[in-house]
Amino acid sequence: MSWLIGNWMHLGATAGKAALMYGTALIALRLGERRTLAQWTITDFIAAVAVGAIVGRTAIASTQSFITGAVALVTLIVMHRVVAALRFHPLFRRLTDHRIRVLVAHGAIRRDQLAICGLTEGDLLAQLRQRGVFDLSGVRFVLYEAKGGLTIVPESRSSVERPDLVDQGLREAAGFPARPPTDD
Repeated sequence: MSWLIGNWMHLGATAGKAALMYGTALIALRLGERRTLAQWTITDFIAAVAVGAIVGRTAIASTQSFITGAVALVTLIVMHRVVAALRFHPLFRRLTDHRIRVLVAHGAIRRDQLAICGLTEGDLLAQLRQRGVFDLSGVRFVLYEAKGGLTIVPESRSSVERPDLVDQGLREAAGFPARPPTDD
């Protein structure tokens, strides 16, 4: 029956370590950047998984001290903050962040870009339908943003140039002409 209830003597220590690790994580994450939990990049995901593993292991492993877990936790959060600061450097950002991809251009699906992103045409169409797009002829561009979201730019009836933010996204997009043609 010990496999079910374990050692009653250790339950108090386990509860204490769990509470301490929760408090340590709360304080460390509060001192970290807000984006740690609000916007997930690759580095955010790594930090979140590692934090969860450290908090969980420290709380239940009898051979793991609170101090060891707290040092590992704080080290990860400091490293996450350093990496977040380095992302402002263009070369480092290329190592950590996905590039924008143009999945649809003037109503035409760019299947090569879907394949690079690991998406099927069905994935794309489902996302478009969920956003109220039911006809590709009304779509000028679909940008697959660095964090995995879609930006849908509708076709314009006028020959007005693209808005600046769309132009910037197209300039930064991988696999799209550096100087995309102007819209007619």
